[in-house]
Amino acid sequence: MPTIITLATRQSKLALWQTEHVAAELRRHHPKLEVRLLPLSTRGDEVLDRSLSEIGGKGVFLKELERALLDGAADVAVHSLKDVPAESPPGLDLSVVMPRADWADWWLTADGRAPSELPAGARVGTSSLRRQSQLLRAWPHLQVVPIRGNVQTRLGLMSSGQVDAVILAAAGLQRLGLPLTHRLALTPPAFLPAPGQGVIVTQCRAGDEAVKRLLAPLECSRTRAQVSAERAVVAAMGADCRMPLAALARLNDRGELELSARLCSPDGKQAVETSVSGARSDAAVMGRQAGDYILDHGGREIIAALEPLLSSK
Repeated sequence: MPTIITLATRQSKLALWQTEHVAAELRRHHPKLEVRLLPLSTRGDEVLDRSLSEIGGKGVFLKELERALLDGAADVAVHSLKDVPAESPPGLDLSVVMPRADWADWWLTADGRAPSELPAGARVGTSSLRRQSQLLRAWPHLQVVPIRGNVQTRLGLMSSGQVDAVILAAAGLQRLGLPLTHRLALTPPAFLPAPGQGVIVTQCRAGDEAVKRLLAPLECSRTRAQVSAERAVVAAMGADCRMPLAALARLNDRGELELSARLCSPDGKQAVETSVSGARSDAAVMGRQAGDYILDHGGREIIAALEPLLSSK
């Protein structure tokens, strides 16, 4: 077993929190293990004047970390699962899925007004087509303004009045411990999260069994089943993080998995959604069924209409 392990991480406050959390869990399970952090700057963090779709999608947050793994500069990379493409690059594995935190999106305003209480044309900041499409589907009187930057930057745009509201992931805000007076959870049926939202994962070299054994105690089988279903929707549809695709799998009181998925047009005027349920062991099958249903019932047309938008970025 290694006596030293190096974790690659982005340099944002949230990414560092998540990586420190993984480090603390490793030290708890392996008291003699020395855990080091390797903070790296990624293209997604550096280029803030263009949307993610213009510079390659959320995968731009991963490439430098993955390169550090392949080059041997790091043993493990720590990611937010919602930023991770459905397929891992050759030579790398998603080794551990950690317990899921709050999966919801939060609606944040300076004065506590709900979406329905804002006037027509009120400006809502989000860089996510998924959030945009569901917001406009439920509240078409609002205007979406693309924003980038870290959590503090986006909240600053709201507090300074440049936007009337922002939508951010609850898990990240909770992890940073930010004092938020006015927040509203956006939940089903109006809102579904991104596949894998609220989940921290570790990535390592495919053949590094010693590192995988060190990471194994951090695995959550319950969360693994949930995100396996959600990410199977993404894979079945050939989707990426630029698409307005949402999915959520939850375990009911009987231990069965219940999966909901939705694809919307960016303006929210078209939507295809489905729900399936079954055994945890069938998580991937359920996800493929949901993805195929969406494609066959109008999803292909929505995706085709998106292609000029995405290819022009």
